[in-house]
Amino acid sequence: MPHSTAQAPPQADDVSLSHGLKQRHLSMIALGGVIGAGLFVGSGAGIAAAGPSIVVAYVISGLLVMLVMRMLGEMSAAYPSSGSFSAHAERAIGPWAGFTAGWSFWVLLCTAVGLEGIGAAKIVTTWLPHTPEWAWVALFMVVFCGANLAAVKNFGEFEFWFAALKVGAIGLFLVLGGLAIAGVLPGTDAPGTANLTGAGGFLPHGTEGLIIGLLASVFAYGGMETVTIAAAESENPVSGVASAVRTAMWRIALFYIGSMAVVVTLVPWDSKEVVEKGPYVATLDHLGIPGAGQLMNVVVLVALLSAMNANIYGSSRIAYSLVQRGQGPKTLGRVSGGVPRIAVLASSVFGFGCVVLSYWRPDDVFPWLLNMIGAVILVVWIFIAVSQLRLRSRLEREAPEKLVVRMWAFPVLTWVALAGMAAIFVLMAREPDTRVQLYSTGGMTLFLAVAGYAWQRARARS
Repeated sequence: MPHSTAQAPPQADDVSLSHGLKQRHLSMIALGGVIGAGLFVGSGAGIAAAGPSIVVAYVISGLLVMLVMRMLGEMSAAYPSSGSFSAHAERAIGPWAGFTAGWSFWVLLCTAVGLEGIGAAKIVTTWLPHTPEWAWVALFMVVFCGANLAAVKNFGEFEFWFAALKVGAIGLFLVLGGLAIAGVLPGTDAPGTANLTGAGGFLPHGTEGLIIGLLASVFAYGGMETVTIAAAESENPVSGVASAVRTAMWRIALFYIGSMAVVVTLVPWDSKEVVEKGPYVATLDHLGIPGAGQLMNVVVLVALLSAMNANIYGSSRIAYSLVQRGQGPKTLGRVSGGVPRIAVLASSVFGFGCVVLSYWRPDDVFPWLLNMIGAVILVVWIFIAVSQLRLRSRLEREAPEKLVVRMWAFPVLTWVALAGMAAIFVLMAREPDTRVQLYSTGGMTLFLAVAGYAWQRARARS
């Protein structure tokens, strides 16, 4: 890595933010960011739909995510910004694109904060059954809102320890699973291929089941983008992004694909516990390891709280960056103590508003909100790919020394990634459950694009 680029200053839109994240924070955010609630909880539904072929689904979606992260890493190392892909889209395509990508992602993160709070509260109320769910959600909101209001290093410290616990738990799970598969774990027999080929075979529901599993796996990968947002507030943004992106491949392969392979090898895919308890808890209970299932519930709780913390942080920084670029209410851009505190509060309040809706309007407004954010991550990925296509040639021409991270086989693999995203949209349109999400997200994206374009024209005239 050239010395000049390693010391590149962060972009102007981040000047008033503090740079309190250390390299150890960034490394753990990158590592822990891939181990989210989608992996621990949501993967059960994918296994139920696809059976053992869920491993293939995770390989396909994992390859797509690797390409997206590589593209995002290339741009974020060249242009470190708390706006991440939103700032890149504005630079490459125009202000309306940055507006659309940024605000749609803000809605996604804020809603996710509420969903993760509800998920975490459900776990706690199984241990303390006479306590109200909403009170636990409120408590978690106050804690993480407070941590994010204080200083960015608080967010980094929370995430460092959360991520360390998640990584340790997944590592232990993979070791125990590997020993059980080999038949050397005391009290277990090697399952061989019985669970992979029995009960309907490797593709029990045919390609239709694989497609449903593929769609479930794509959305389990959400959250990886946070590291490129956080990098702008680290001591050395360029090298931080570069190292995080370069290790993305083995992290995806090990944590996602590896653990899915362990689950479907050890536990019958059609076991009810896989969906009811979650695949990790079900696997450990199946192995008969005393207390391991409950211990895994603690890890799942930590994963949900970690995601809450990261999403409050990410949403506040995206909002801050948008305002700095003249694409939102100026109040959200106020910084004190190196933290955009109004943006942190606004993101937390929006998240808690989603929780209130889940109790107040569980049958109409809340499902509509969930559908609206269903495909946002794919919209963001498309903006990332198109931005990288346009910025790469500009970088090679104007500032080749900034290409610290390079997209592989450019532009071929960028086009392959775009084709993959288009294929997922087609598959979503075919499935009744995901079709509603596709149309709802499409409606929100179109509304934001029109609003962003109108804003862009108004600013140009003034």
